[in-house]
Amino acid sequence: MAYNPEPLSSEVAEPTIVNTAVNYHDRVRWGPVLAGIAIALTGQLLLSALGVAIGLSAGATGANAGSVSLAVGIWSIVSLLISLFLGGWVMAQSCGPMTKKTAILNAAILWGSTLALSSWLLASGISGAAEAVAANAGEIADRVQQQGGVNIPNQVQNVDPNQVRDIAGNTAKATWSFLLGSLLSLAGAMIGAAVGARKPRVYI
Repeated sequence: MAYNPEPLSSEVAEPTIVNTAVNYHDRVRWGPVLAGIAIALTGQLLLSALGVAIGLSAGATGANAGSVSLAVGIWSIVSLLISLFLGGWVMAQSCGPMTKKTAILNAAILWGSTLALSSWLLASGISGAAEAVAANAGEIADRVQQQGGVNIPNQVQNVDPNQVRDIAGNTAKATWSFLLGSLLSLAGAMIGAAVGARKPRVYI
């Protein structure tokens, strides 16, 4: 009795290849972080310019100054949040596949570097403008007094206690707003990095 074995199948199941997420040895990727900083600063600059332009346009049409300043302050926080989110997303997309913990760590470094660089640029701009005004203050004062346009007082006027309280209150509000905006921008950078983290590809 002849035995006919079943023919072997020509199809061989190939194993699924999965590229695992890379957890880098140093965990900090400065190239992508610098790319994210560039995007975050550019986005913050453009969004801030947009907010200031809208605020000035509203002020020119006779809008309430208090409402305009409040809206500009809120927009500055929102623009910082959006720009840091975009910076974190670009940073994560610039890297290879990585774990979300590594992406969030790089986002925190991106956030700190962006805030430090923004503060330095702002301080440099203010100090540069102050130095330019101080350098030309004597000449400007002489010309104004010669033309008889403005009399510059020699003594500083007394400040009312109510004005001191108002200044302190406004300074406190600005400080709390900066703290809130900074924390929200940190959250935005981390969320952007977590969203933009490249997942490992699956080859079947």
